[in-house]
Amino acid sequence: MATTTVSTGSTKWWAGGKSPFNLEYGKVMMWYFLMSDAFTFGAFLIAYGTTRFATNGWPDPNEVFQSFPGLGAGYPLLFVSLMTFILIISSVTMVLAVHAGHNMDKKGVVTNLIFTIIGGLAFLSCQAWEWTHLFHEGAWWGHNPFPNADGTVATTNFTNFFFTITGFHGFHVFSGVVINIIMLIMTLTDTFEKRGHYLMIEKAGLYWHFVDLVWVFVFTCFYLI
Repeated sequence: MATTTVSTGSTKWWAGGKSPFNLEYGKVMMWYFLMSDAFTFGAFLIAYGTTRFATNGWPDPNEVFQSFPGLGAGYPLLFVSLMTFILIISSVTMVLAVHAGHNMDKKGVVTNLIFTIIGGLAFLSCQAWEWTHLFHEGAWWGHNPFPNADGTVATTNFTNFFFTITGFHGFHVFSGVVINIIMLIMTLTDTFEKRGHYLMIEKAGLYWHFVDLVWVFVFTCFYLI
C-alpha cells in the first residue's frame, strides 16, 4: 500500500525540528515533560489536601515554622518568606537571561545565569537549614513532635507529607541548578554563538519557572493554610 507525505515543494513539515504548528521540537518536548511533572506534583498535593481535611486536627504552621537563623523563635513564616523571595528573584534573573539570549547578548546571558544559579543555591541552603532545624526538634519521616492547633496529639501525616513534597521540590531546584550550570558552561564556550541561537536557555527557563510556580502551591498548602 502506497503512502503519501505532505510537503511544500521539497521541504517536509518536520524539517528543521519544527512541529506542524511551527513550534520548535525541543520546546514542545519540554512542555510535555513539565505537564507530566505537574501531574506528579498535583497528585502529591491532592493526597496531602485530602488527608489533611479528613483529619480532625492539624499542626499550626505559625507554630511549626517560626524560627529564623540567628534570631531564634517567634518569627512565624519569616524564614520561608525569605526563601520564597529568593526563588522569585531567581525567576526574574532567568527571564532576563532568556531575554538576553533572544538578543544574542552573551554577556547578559552569563551574568543572569550566574545570578539564577546563586539564587537556586541560596534557596537550597535555606531549605537545608530548615530541614536540619526541624530534625533537631524531633521532626522527620515517621516522627511528628508538633501538636495539633487544638492541643491534641498529631499524627505523622504532617511531617511525612512535608518532607516528601518539599524534598521532591528541592530535588527539582537542585536539578534546575545543575541544568543552569551546564547552560552557563555552554554559553561560556560559545556553543550557542556557533549555533546562532540560545533556544536551550529558553528551555532551561521553562523548567526553572515551572519549579518556581510549583513552590507557590507548596508554600500555600504547607505554610499558609
